[in-house]
Amino acid sequence: MSTSAPANENAIIKTTYGDLTLSFWTDVAPKTVENFKKLARDGFYNGTAFHRIIKGFMIQGGCPNTKKGASGLPGTGDPGYKLKAEFNAKSHVRGVISMARAQHPDSAGCQFFICHGDAKFLDRQYTAFGQLTAGDDVLERIANVPTKSGGGGEKSTPIDRIEVVSITIVAA
Repeated sequence: MSTSAPANENAIIKTTYGDLTLSFWTDVAPKTVENFKKLARDGFYNGTAFHRIIKGFMIQGGCPNTKKGASGLPGTGDPGYKLKAEFNAKSHVRGVISMARAQHPDSAGCQFFICHGDAKFLDRQYTAFGQLTAGDDVLERIANVPTKSGGGGEKSTPIDRIEVVSITIVAA
């Protein structure tokens, strides 16, 4: 029996609003998928929160600055390194998970977003690396949380804390 990781794995994002199950696209974004799995297995995402919500567009999380007691502006944290972009032909439609990044294409590290609506204008500019396979109702609940203005004036900061309790990697 092999001790290597299963070829097909899913992520279960346990939130205070319910669970989201994601499948990965290792064929188009192998390094991004491995990075996400490593951070999840290391507990990096545990206790973070979805800090940016734009209904009809996306919900964003994965920033270490959203942990209780963390300093630093939510949305600006990273794991201490940046990933090389793996832009691909997968379209940013509802349920797709993709890496958030700054202006530079190779600036993603840990933050991710899940599309709530079609965001095809992001295609080939952001690294899409999986899709929601269960929990569309949870995506909908999170996307409908009321928001307020945060830094920069964008009205995308959720009024309620939507915590990522844990992300578990499981066999598909």
